[in-house]
Amino acid sequence: MEELDQVRTLISEEISKKGFDLYSFKYLAKKKTLEIIVDRLEPINLDDITEVSNLISDLLDKHDFTDDAYVLDVSSLGIEKPIALEKLDLYVGQYVNLHLINPYKGLNTIEGNLDLVDENNVSISYKDKTRLVKCEILRKDIDKARLAIKF
Repeated sequence: MEELDQVRTLISEEISKKGFDLYSFKYLAKKKTLEIIVDRLEPINLDDITEVSNLISDLLDKHDFTDDAYVLDVSSLGIEKPIALEKLDLYVGQYVNLHLINPYKGLNTIEGNLDLVDENNVSISYKDKTRLVKCEILRKDIDKARLAIKF
């Protein structure tokens, strides 16, 4: 049997070959569940989760870390996944939700198309009733960011 950290490293290396990142890896002994959350820049669909789950299952068959039976639970961050602020530039052109430390025109959150990201500023276009508003926000004023669904 191998150590849990060794198994985590092995899984991370193998799924990265398929273009995925290991976002979270938890073994919940009381629930007898191994929870794995994967991420990548492109959207993840059910076929992707199935592919990654099968890959991980095969690895666990060869590199087991426990004698106990457990459930393998593989998932993604979902459609409204959080965005690391240092990776915000990778999401230019996408519809995002930005939570602000210092409000912009009274708004604590702005949801719209991410137009531009540079070292100090973020440009976003959002709807205010029927008109399109373009604004520039200081990067340091952004507390959290996530992808959003456009209705």
